This record gives sequence, C-alpha cells and structure tokens, in this order.
Amino acid sequence: MLAGKASAVLEAVKKFPEVKSAHLVLGRYDVVAFAEAATYEALSILSAKVNAILGTKSTETLIEG
Repeated sequence: MLAGKASAVLEAVKKFPEVKSAHLVLGRYDVVAFAEAATYEALSILSAKVNAILGTKSTETLIEG
C-alpha cells in the first residue's frame, strides 16, 4: 500500500456490502478484510474492485473452504 493511504483504503473497503469486517494491521499488509461471496466469480469481482482502490499496491485473496 502506498504510504499514508491505509486509512483511506480501509474506509473504501468497508463500503463494499460483501465485506463483513476490515481492520488496519501491522505486518506484510496494512489492511485485512473478511468478506462473504456466494460464488468464486463474485469473490473475484470483489477482489478486482479492491485492487482498483486508489492507494492499493497489492492484495492477496485467501478462501476458507
């Protein structure tokens, strides 16, 4: 994430209805978000939207089985 952008990205992520919770964290990433999607395709679309948020440098999507 670009320096100084974590709070703005967090607030943008929280606006997606699929996102159930999101938090600032320390470590490899600056924001972690927990989301629910009905299909893999819906999750993929959400991931693309998160990647498009200004200030986002990279993301990682992990799926719970």
